[in-house]
Amino acid sequence: MPNLYPKLHNAMWPGLVGKGPDSEPPIDLDTMLDLTAAASADGVRFDGIDLFLFDPHVSIDASDDDLARLAEKIAARKFVVGSVVAPVWPPTGGGSAMGSAEDRARFLTQVRKACRIARKLRELGIRPYGIVRIDSATGPAEWAADPGEGQRRIAGTFREACAIAEEHGERLAAEGEICWGGMHSWKYMVELLEMTGRPETLGFQADMAHTLLYTLGYNAPEHRLLPAGYDWSDRVPLEAALAEMTAALRPWTIDFHVAQNDATVKGAGSHDKTGRHCLPDDPNGKLQIARDAGYWLRDASGAVTRKIPHICWDGCMFPNDVMMQPETWDSILGAMAAVRDAHGWQG
Repeated sequence: MPNLYPKLHNAMWPGLVGKGPDSEPPIDLDTMLDLTAAASADGVRFDGIDLFLFDPHVSIDASDDDLARLAEKIAARKFVVGSVVAPVWPPTGGGSAMGSAEDRARFLTQVRKACRIARKLRELGIRPYGIVRIDSATGPAEWAADPGEGQRRIAGTFREACAIAEEHGERLAAEGEICWGGMHSWKYMVELLEMTGRPETLGFQADMAHTLLYTLGYNAPEHRLLPAGYDWSDRVPLEAALAEMTAALRPWTIDFHVAQNDATVKGAGSHDKTGRHCLPDDPNGKLQIARDAGYWLRDASGAVTRKIPHICWDGCMFPNDVMMQPETWDSILGAMAAVRDAHGWQG
């Protein structure tokens, strides 16, 4: 019998992230939903979506009536909602988690609003699982001015965010990306999670594209695991690096993004440079997606952890003409299904 879990989701935020007046126009939520609903791979369909709580997709100040209409729209396509992204960054109304008291208050306000929406979607019966995603909303350069104090302040803000999440019955996941200060290496990410000290509420969101760059030491060369000038034709060092990194982060991992990466960085619009998301069949892709997902979805003994109820494809900063092609989503869905076939379970 085919595996039923983890459920397969598509992210809606590639229609927004890296888009805007200095890049390409956003792709509206209805179009993203329709592209996702139309995708098929050997009879497999997407089970749901993950959302970015920001205009023009979902206003962070959406009313209960707005959310009821959103739930109806999603249910009409036979989808559920999983994880949601809190807009904690200064350009979206938030503030740095290591900034001034005012900055941190804005950060926490956005977390509170996101948790309220997440809870409401649960109450509406459209969201059976998933987390609320956060990050530090500050860059590595700002953090590097005083790493010890920066890490301490971020951890303090994250603890306050955990209290908010617990009030709403939610869990938070911090996305590891080289563009977020204090989270820009695998070791700093573990340190921050440990300093926050709320494992029941704050976990890690692993993205295969972003975490590949952890092994290369982008923005944190002191923590690189692959040697300079690494020869990608030899997978032995890569597999050793992935094993070491995931051994440290997997115990914290509660949300997972399937993705491909060509070991380069990319920025678009106002988004800082971060892991380049490639199409699953990109000839320059460095990951064997189905195989390498196992480092996150299986434990040290090789057993499927069953900790992750859904997995999500993240394809941020793909050009609009690529995202508007139906075959793009068929290919992505096929890669997702291969991950579930390899590391999933029946129920």
